[in-house]
Amino acid sequence: MNNTPDQRSFGRPFVCQIVGYKNSGKTTLVCALVEKLKTEGYRVAVIKHDAHDFEMDHPGTDSFRHREAGAEAIALVSPRKTAVIREESLPLDVIIQDFAGYDVILVEGFKQEDHSKLVMVRKSDDVELIHALSSVKAVVAWRNAGDVLAAVGKETMEGLNLFQIDELERIYGWLKQQI
Repeated sequence: MNNTPDQRSFGRPFVCQIVGYKNSGKTTLVCALVEKLKTEGYRVAVIKHDAHDFEMDHPGTDSFRHREAGAEAIALVSPRKTAVIREESLPLDVIIQDFAGYDVILVEGFKQEDHSKLVMVRKSDDVELIHALSSVKAVVAWRNAGDVLAAVGKETMEGLNLFQIDELERIYGWLKQQI
């Protein structure tokens, strides 16, 4: 495919999951890819899974007071931004549908979902993710890529792209080919 944003026919955005264990570099890579995609004119959305309960709203704000009063959904709208806070967990595919107007959606986490995955491997123990997850298309290694290949096995790595953590241009080139 490798389409520029203005060449894409309207349809579903390309979805790529960046997965790995804590401190594997997911957020750093996602941010770098977003920056590169934006410079080429892509509309990019990011969906991040947080295994812990997070709090976007803080005491003293009107929206916090609305939630405290019992509102189950709140929308904050300004001339430049919209934020929606819902008191429920939504399936990834529902969120992706809400972001259908974007060219690319980078998903940080949601390991068990079935979208194209780029797996971050920081330690030798992390290679088990390559075996355990579906739709793995590429692997980013923190150490020598040959070590990852040896740890995982040639058969498993066949057909997968293997990158070093410092090969941002190559990773980006691979991602662009998927769009």
